[in-house]
Amino acid sequence: MGENLKKTMRLDRFLAEMGKGTRSEIKALMKKGRVTVNGACEKRPERKICPQEDTVCLDGAAVEYKAWEYYMLNKPQGVVSATEDGRWPTVVGLIGEASRRDLFPVGRLDIDTEGLLLITNDGALAHDLLSPKKHVDKVYFARVAGKLPENAGKRFEEGIVLEDGTKTMAAHLEIQERGQQEDEPFGETEVKLTIREGKFHQVKRMFQALGCQVVFLKRLSMGPLTLDKNLKPGEYRKLTQEEILLLKNRQQ
Repeated sequence: MGENLKKTMRLDRFLAEMGKGTRSEIKALMKKGRVTVNGACEKRPERKICPQEDTVCLDGAAVEYKAWEYYMLNKPQGVVSATEDGRWPTVVGLIGEASRRDLFPVGRLDIDTEGLLLITNDGALAHDLLSPKKHVDKVYFARVAGKLPENAGKRFEEGIVLEDGTKTMAAHLEIQERGQQEDEPFGETEVKLTIREGKFHQVKRMFQALGCQVVFLKRLSMGPLTLDKNLKPGEYRKLTQEEILLLKNRQQ
């Protein structure tokens, strides 16, 4: 146990994980004498350090080690849920104050979908939240064009059969407001939908199977984590310690 508490790692890996450059870039920095360990210049990339005990500085500024990072992002439209993309900006790229370079989004939201997205490097937590066997509720707000069948709620509860024949798990539909206009009798219906899985384009495909089209979609919550109403699209904040504990201990 004590060994785990004082785990050592290579100096170049430490700096790379904290976003200070690639291994080769860090090696060049060290050759120029820009890195110190406990006040002494260190030019050996393979030098073993203990992040909890040793003080590492780059250009005189201390580099704080963070093993895990957790951010709540209000994903805007026009941004892809990925770590890198050749065409579009990514959700990870929006986290300007990130210390680590290994952050990733927990699950995916379509490029035109807004709302809650957890950004972290905690793979175990991500797996736990995304596994269908864990039954993690994901709540969405949607505006739907077209006439919803009168038995739409019942059909969602029974599981929707998608156009490719796939049957979804039971979901809960709550109709909040039905649109009614003279020139468009059915208008747009505002709904709240709770699902427990995350198939490709699932929410849109579920409504398509009922003859409707999702024109706006926003994720409101994922398990015990609810989107902060103060976050505008594109804004983010670190998760509080309480939120992290809620996510990790939700089944205990």
